[in-house]
Amino acid sequence: MSIPSLELQLQTLPDSPGVYQYFDKEGKILYVGKAKNIKKRVSSYFTKSHDNHKTAVLVKKIVEIRHIVVVSEQDALLLENNLIKKLQPRYNINLKDDKTYPWICIKKEPFSRIFPTRKMIKDGSEYYGPYTNFKTVNTLLDMIKELYPLRTCNYDLSELNIRNHKYKVCLEYHIGNCKGPCEGLESLENYQSQVDAIREILKGNFKDSIKAFKQKMMFHAQNMEFEEAQKIKEKIAVLENYQAKSTILNPKISNIDVFSIVSDESMAYVNFLQIAHGAIIRSHTLEMKKKLDETDEELLELAVVELRERFHLTSKELILPFELDFGDKIKVTVPQLGDKRQILELSQRNAKYHRLEQLKQIQIVDPERHTNRIMAQMQKDLRLSVEPRHIECFDNSNIQGTNPVSACVVFKDGKPSKKDYRHFNIKTVEGPNDFASMEEVVFRRYKRLVEENQPLPQLIIIDGGKGQLSSALKSLDDLNLRGKIAIIGIAKRLEELFYPGDSVPLYLDKKSETLKIIQQLRNEAHRFGITHHRDKRSKSALQTSLETIPGIGEKTMITLLNHFKSVKRLSLATESEISDVVGASKAKKISEFYRTIVK
Repeated sequence: MSIPSLELQLQTLPDSPGVYQYFDKEGKILYVGKAKNIKKRVSSYFTKSHDNHKTAVLVKKIVEIRHIVVVSEQDALLLENNLIKKLQPRYNINLKDDKTYPWICIKKEPFSRIFPTRKMIKDGSEYYGPYTNFKTVNTLLDMIKELYPLRTCNYDLSELNIRNHKYKVCLEYHIGNCKGPCEGLESLENYQSQVDAIREILKGNFKDSIKAFKQKMMFHAQNMEFEEAQKIKEKIAVLENYQAKSTILNPKISNIDVFSIVSDESMAYVNFLQIAHGAIIRSHTLEMKKKLDETDEELLELAVVELRERFHLTSKELILPFELDFGDKIKVTVPQLGDKRQILELSQRNAKYHRLEQLKQIQIVDPERHTNRIMAQMQKDLRLSVEPRHIECFDNSNIQGTNPVSACVVFKDGKPSKKDYRHFNIKTVEGPNDFASMEEVVFRRYKRLVEENQPLPQLIIIDGGKGQLSSALKSLDDLNLRGKIAIIGIAKRLEELFYPGDSVPLYLDKKSETLKIIQQLRNEAHRFGITHHRDKRSKSALQTSLETIPGIGEKTMITLLNHFKSVKRLSLATESEISDVVGASKAKKISEFYRTIVK
């Protein structure tokens, strides 16, 4: 059966919530998406131009559209998540970290064993987790072992086997780690009461265990059993210490899941914190690889569904950085103040730190990928038509109008290219005039690049506000380069970015990598310009001191400076050394001059 045309498929799509799937000409699945209105959402792919290149390529490949209608948008979200994991479409977000996590199992059996496992067996046993790493599991099990003496053997401790004395106590009994239920030395009722207390601890509720231990401690103390009371006191300390390490919230905040997101051009990082009885009992960060320039809202929505399913979360309240709809049964809170706001900010910090760790690893292992990511981010942040692989930044330097100079520094792929740095002595401007100086050096720089057929930068940064930017634009106009090179100005006071013809400046996030690179360019241009300016002033001052020596003219000064490189070296030279350069007569005058200064 032939596939109908795309026009016909679009016309017959339903106006209902559901999931849509795109297939190519070979029948391979390309993309799975969910929508409140399938027809409206799918049609939008074909009726508007796409800035994102990958989306444009996807649309060109679509040959067949299939859909599944569901009752609600929430059902669509769940179905989308399951289909993405099952079908792994090429253009869908990648949910990394799909591995088996450890659980703590309370075995369904007489005298229940408690142990870690990566496998869930549906035999009625209870499983707590999954935990994000074995360190957390081992810490919990070590604490439980300190508090409660449970068996570690795998004997079948049925009532019949115990009555028939089938088993004997082992070393664990003799060293005090087990109370010997295998020989009937501990009752099932007493053993299972300990298991009930452990169950509450695994749920994050330490209150009942601490209360029960305190009652036992008081009982032993009143009966003068101080050694037993001390042992229980130590157990209480273990519980309180563990709880103190994890409690960061108001204890009234309980059974809440917190989600936050940090993203860049290619990746998103979703952090999840599970809160129970005022304590964080689980933290995990999920990495998501973007495919089609998805929004943070789309990414977080999918991540919440995935993480709730993966970790079997049942909480009725979610704390999120923005509003999302997960149906009537789940309350979404976007806190502005208070304890809930603090826990959301903690989650956001975790996501940011995780992202920074990943970026540092990429920078070391795959520097090219790191560079590509930064260039793509700069293109987006600065609203450029191309990636700014080659950037040049200009800065003027003069003090009270003396020795005006300008500097041009060059960054390639986000790093300084020092061999391409250039100094400019101002030639056509009299006095301190930053605007005219900027116009001159920008004109000279790009006139030369054009004449020598050298590559032009993708971005020019002018250190200064609107005035310097306008001056630089005049030069680009004179060279017919307006529109061929992007140009912006950066004002020092508030780090405002000015664009030609736009009176409203752009403010970047103070922590953004784009702003950091621009600041690095600006600071490097300032450093490079100031160094040249100081050298020029020093040379001028030294030449002035030479000019005060009777009988020493300009030609002699230049000869001496070319040979000794500086007046300081000249002042330290012997009369004989100077004589070899300019003759005995002049050497005598110069030596006497410097001897007089020293005296």
